Amino acid sequence: MTIPRAQEHQAQAYWVTETGNGELRRETIEAPGPGEALVRTLYSGVSRGTERVVHEGRVPERVADLMQAPHQEGDFPGPVKYGYLSVGTVEEGPEEWRGKTVFSLHPHQDFYIVPTSQLTAIPADVPARRAVLTGIVEVAINALWEAGPRLGDRVAVVGGGLVGGVLATLLRKYPLGRLQLVDADPEKRNLAEMLSIEFAEPEDAKSDNDIVFHCSASNDGLKLSLQLAGDDSDVIELSWFADKEVTLPLGEDFHARRLNIRSSQVGAVALPRRHRRTNAQRLQEAANQLKDPLFDTFLTSECQFQNLPTTLITLFEQPGGFCHVVAYPNSED
Repeated sequence: MTIPRAQEHQAQAYWVTETGNGELRRETIEAPGPGEALVRTLYSGVSRGTERVVHEGRVPERVADLMQAPHQEGDFPGPVKYGYLSVGTVEEGPEEWRGKTVFSLHPHQDFYIVPTSQLTAIPADVPARRAVLTGIVEVAINALWEAGPRLGDRVAVVGGGLVGGVLATLLRKYPLGRLQLVDADPEKRNLAEMLSIEFAEPEDAKSDNDIVFHCSASNDGLKLSLQLAGDDSDVIELSWFADKEVTLPLGEDFHARRLNIRSSQVGAVALPRRHRRTNAQRLQEAANQLKDPLFDTFLTSECQFQNLPTTLITLFEQPGGFCHVVAYPNSED
């Protein structure tokens, strides 16, 4: 008896090369097996901070294994297939998944196979393009679970980039006593106004905060965060400094006012929720939060998938902007 050969699919994926450039590579993927799905990508997102570190070969060797993306292929510094913000449609797989729009922590690739347990269903009222932010909203939710803001709290978000902006968007729903977005770039005032929250440049930021979220990935930003935190309060660190050296005046605010610096890393659910929430549930909550059209603010540029290698060279040279969207052939909401 001859067993029919499983249908194969041709795919293209984006790889970072050893030299820090990028290229599209073809690969053959098998048909999905039991409990797996074939996803046709509609959009993927480029998180500038992290992906720039990967492109520049700056992932520290000591934590290279810990910093691998869930479906990464290859090793740092390269060649490596990297990325983690992908939205597509299930074309083959279990009947209950077929035709659904899904999010996956998958690199930039037009077709791919993943276990259905690693897919997040996107609500019908969340556009597929906006859904690329699911992984970023997940980072912000984890930080909120870590910090646990309370009624009337005074909160500062230092750094108005993609993560800081998304975090502030979620925080505006809390019954806080005060919420400030703090950034050295005066243009970030425009973002704060869109979010209807208070903006401050570093020299004007208010201190004595119950919680300070640091998202600037800068030495000065972390130093400022310690100055803005109130006695016995927490600085929640969301930045990934990669190979940057950080110098802090620990003889000042840190010791004198008994401050805490706590990391918020999305690889594990924040400890206060770890026994009652899974990573999959955290991602689903992130997708649900994206029903708010205000999140479209963070989709600031777009290119076609076939142009991604040349686009990223320019993108990483230019400051500013939030999430860059990659559109695939026949993309549609």
